[in-house]
Amino acid sequence: MRCLRIVAAGILFLALLGEADVRQCICDAARPETMQSRECGLCRAADAEPPGPEFFAIRDANPSKPNRWLELPRFHGRNPQDLAGMTAAQRAAYWTAAIAKARELWGDGWGLAVNSLENRSQCHMHIHIGKLPAGAEDSRFVEVATPADIPLPRQDDGIWVHPVAGKLHVHYGDDSPELLLER
Repeated sequence: MRCLRIVAAGILFLALLGEADVRQCICDAARPETMQSRECGLCRAADAEPPGPEFFAIRDANPSKPNRWLELPRFHGRNPQDLAGMTAAQRAAYWTAAIAKARELWGDGWGLAVNSLENRSQCHMHIHIGKLPAGAEDSRFVEVATPADIPLPRQDDGIWVHPVAGKLHVHYGDDSPELLLER
């Protein structure tokens, strides 16, 4: 019976991942009627923010992630919005803002994650901010010196970043790296 529950939970998890694909999102900030679907929730959150910095952090609304935050751009991009649609200067500022929030929350124990478009439940660009558990490090990374040096994710891949000895390790090869962060 326990085995059947585990299999059922695994099937449900895979089914939910299949529904997370936002590559066909049609929301358009200029047409509010297109932004009512679930995957446009962060678009609506960005529009609701008062004027201010180009990027902002909000708590993750998912109750199963009580310690998770999201860093969002205030602006909209092409659908679905991704890092490749930003200029190099915007990406550097975005990563810098996310790292600042992560350090504020977790000191040097932070991790940032961006899921692949196939495994995102929101079309608006967002970086997951959380605590990186011990032992999460693997060998699939490049080391960079600054947020401006963080490369774009490879096509159909996620990316996760964390600090190591004054540098940043940028990991690839996981399309849902937010699952590595503590909830």
